[in-house]
Amino acid sequence: MRIEDCFQLGHISRLHGFKGEVVAVFDTDRPEAYENLESVFLEDRGELIPFFIDESSRNSKGHFILKLEDVDDEPAARQLIGKELWLPLSVLPPLDGKNFYFHEVIGFRLMHQGQEIGICEDVLDTSAQPLFKVIDADEKEILIPAIDPFILRISREEQLIEMELPEGLLELYQDNA
Repeated sequence: MRIEDCFQLGHISRLHGFKGEVVAVFDTDRPEAYENLESVFLEDRGELIPFFIDESSRNSKGHFILKLEDVDDEPAARQLIGKELWLPLSVLPPLDGKNFYFHEVIGFRLMHQGQEIGICEDVLDTSAQPLFKVIDADEKEILIPAIDPFILRISREEQLIEMELPEGLLELYQDNA
């Protein structure tokens, strides 16, 4: 399995007990969708290694306690701390309407008031709100908040995101020379 064909679900944060169990933090707002996983991939030096899940439960903080196959003691489990957990893109539940996965809108055209702003090159999730990183026709980078009030419609068929942006936002990126 290639990393390009997967999404990062979360990571192993710490040990749980002394029998090889680990605490996994899933980076999702719908953890219940992943309660019955049979397996996960762990990233190790750029490679994805499959691990079957023998047992899974949730702790009081909502994190998952995993007992992975053939990880039977503390030393084996300790080697997994900090490893990223990955799943194939094919297991993502489909979204509709204005809901989207960041990876799925890469390459979509962004429109505002009938005019094309540019092509979504990435979705940045490092600030208080996610940002569409858009490249316009002049190869300039434009950052647009990827928030629900600004998104009118997403068409997966047309690979298009229609937006209603606040007055002056796009003008910030225009040359005043």
